[in-house]
Amino acid sequence: MVVMRWEAQRLDLDEATTLPGMPSIRGLLRSVQVPEFPGLTFHEVRSRSALNKVPGDSAMPFPYTINPYRGCSHSCVYCLAGDTLVLMADGRQKPISELRVGDRMVGTERRGTYRHYVTTDVLAHWSTVKPAYRVSLADGTELTASGDHRFLTGRGWKHVTGAMAGWDRRPHLTTNDALLGFGRATSPVAPCRQYRRGYLTGVVRGDGNLEVYRYQRAGRAHGDVHRFRLALADVDGLTRTQAYLAVEGIPTDQFEFSAATGDRRAMTAIRTSASATVARIGELVEWPIEPTRAWQRGFLAGIFDAEGSRSKGVLRISNSDDEILARTQDALAAYGFDAVLEDRGLENRVRNVRLKGGLREHMRFVHLTDPAIRRKCTVEDIAVKSDADLRVVAVEALGLDMPMYDITTGTGDFVANGVISHNCFARKTHEWLEFDSGHDFDTQVVVKTNLAEVLRRELARPTWTREHVALGTNTDPYQRAEGRYKLMPGVIDALAGSGTPFSVLTKGTLLRRDAPRLVEAARQVPLGLGVSMAIWDDDLHQALEPGVPTPRARLDLVRALADAGLPCGVFLAPVLPGLTDDEGSLDAALGAIAAAGATGVTVIPLHLRPGAREWFMAWLRTAHPELVPRYERMYARRAYVSAEYRTWLAQRVAPLLARHGLDRQSGGAARGADGPLVAGVPGDEEVGFPAGSLPTGGMPGVRPKAEQGPVLPAAEEVPGPGEQLSLL
Repeated sequence: MVVMRWEAQRLDLDEATTLPGMPSIRGLLRSVQVPEFPGLTFHEVRSRSALNKVPGDSAMPFPYTINPYRGCSHSCVYCLAGDTLVLMADGRQKPISELRVGDRMVGTERRGTYRHYVTTDVLAHWSTVKPAYRVSLADGTELTASGDHRFLTGRGWKHVTGAMAGWDRRPHLTTNDALLGFGRATSPVAPCRQYRRGYLTGVVRGDGNLEVYRYQRAGRAHGDVHRFRLALADVDGLTRTQAYLAVEGIPTDQFEFSAATGDRRAMTAIRTSASATVARIGELVEWPIEPTRAWQRGFLAGIFDAEGSRSKGVLRISNSDDEILARTQDALAAYGFDAVLEDRGLENRVRNVRLKGGLREHMRFVHLTDPAIRRKCTVEDIAVKSDADLRVVAVEALGLDMPMYDITTGTGDFVANGVISHNCFARKTHEWLEFDSGHDFDTQVVVKTNLAEVLRRELARPTWTREHVALGTNTDPYQRAEGRYKLMPGVIDALAGSGTPFSVLTKGTLLRRDAPRLVEAARQVPLGLGVSMAIWDDDLHQALEPGVPTPRARLDLVRALADAGLPCGVFLAPVLPGLTDDEGSLDAALGAIAAAGATGVTVIPLHLRPGAREWFMAWLRTAHPELVPRYERMYARRAYVSAEYRTWLAQRVAPLLARHGLDRQSGGAARGADGPLVAGVPGDEEVGFPAGSLPTGGMPGVRPKAEQGPVLPAAEEVPGPGEQLSLL
């Protein structure tokens, strides 16, 4: 975490307001605890100034900083077991461990009386190990979560565990609660041969044309015609059918069947006219004497793609063929669905098999059968109300630690195992606000709500000389609170519109949201972007940085910025002696950084200051006791590694930088005991900024004076678990 303790510490707020049980905060408008962020208090303030002046004797390559927030909700307490199924935008479910930044999934938003399901994005993804609890619901749903996780109940958001009084007092689940959602998530099952045959039977018999007929043709003994054709408005169903036929050795051609009209969608078709392939299709879609469960599941998917619909809260399958309708009802009954045959007495004898049970059973059908046509499977704009029995039956401690995963979404929530689950937001400290070192650190975030307005006023002053302004030097401007308050778009627009060059340093993947705005800003002013990556090894990351987006998630951010044509320097810090300084680890990290398109890289070894030292050494004694003597020698009387180690690290990193083409793109050379070190390996007191992290025309490689101490994101203050060794 980069921490600069100078004038930037000041809140620069208006008159003081004192709340019971908390220190004075100037300019306080209100302190709010919103349902979307249970356990967190946002102190919304009106700031008197936006720009913080860096002292004149500082060697920082920027004279001003901006800090939208005081305190930070960037770390995460984590929530769910890796096999928890998250509802995606197309109606499918994916284990939370497999989600990636940018995935489209389902959240909720309040509209009047009800919440409604809406499509949102995965903005960040983390993992760690936490004590596990099992939450059992009356409908059979089970969820494995950490005690800190929150679910939406009829009485609001509640943690898995808590207490009625004392330090752990907070809303928590009891058997008096019922969760909201549709429940009974069904795990996806990979298609097998019987599923594929069932699917082909449903889609071909439901909507295909399969025939052999004869007519007389001059000069030929017979006029046999063999034809198979399937035409659908949704190409997804055709693509799956064509693929399943190909598995059986049956090639087909795809062609445009009919163009779109004013009231009809365009239709595409597949076909074959070879006698052998048509005969083979006929064999594949014959009714089985004793259908297997897998065949029935595939058949339901195929007939739904061909003849099914889902709208206005009704899921139905329509057909006029008695056999198809009977087979549909049998397959539904085999899986415990309640369905009714509706006959409206139409002349064409088309009848409907309607599935009862509302969204609860609709989603079970979708997840069980996995239709190809996904537009019929979404929950977009449906109100969150259901007859599912989601009463809490039990909350049990499992007595073991398990890998846990969390995501941040655009809506602040998501659907996990069929129930509405909250993002796990957590915290960093902000001692300069005089909050206590325990519970307050977990719950208090100060938000400068009028920041953009004040900034525009300051930038419009005749005395403003458009000097470089840095964001992210104290607290991360793209911490999770930014997802709620959206201060950064206004800051970016104000700086760019005034002609002020600026830079942003973050570890938060939420920056990706503002990439288009940053592209536009780059056309107006020089800008720099920096992303910090601390530990490349997955196991070490989970142990030491459980509250930080994974290095790979941040690498995806670097790649997205590079793809957008934006500069982005990377801070690879801290390097841990004996743990991450081997050639293989450094080579893998630098290679991945280069492949992502970073414009430069700076490598920084571990710092251990008082407070940080105690926490880290306690962890080291448990996890790597063999390294304890070495660390005790290295950090015996100092917070920083020796010049000898820096020189050794420089010699190891230099060929790797050259190998990946980063030696000409990295921060300025530091000086060791024997002279200049290789560029990109700054010493603890002589830190370079990687190319791309400062505005074009800035001062890359500028180093602070020795007495300043390290200012880049090594572990200047290694906090407790959940934010250990984090950059920013």
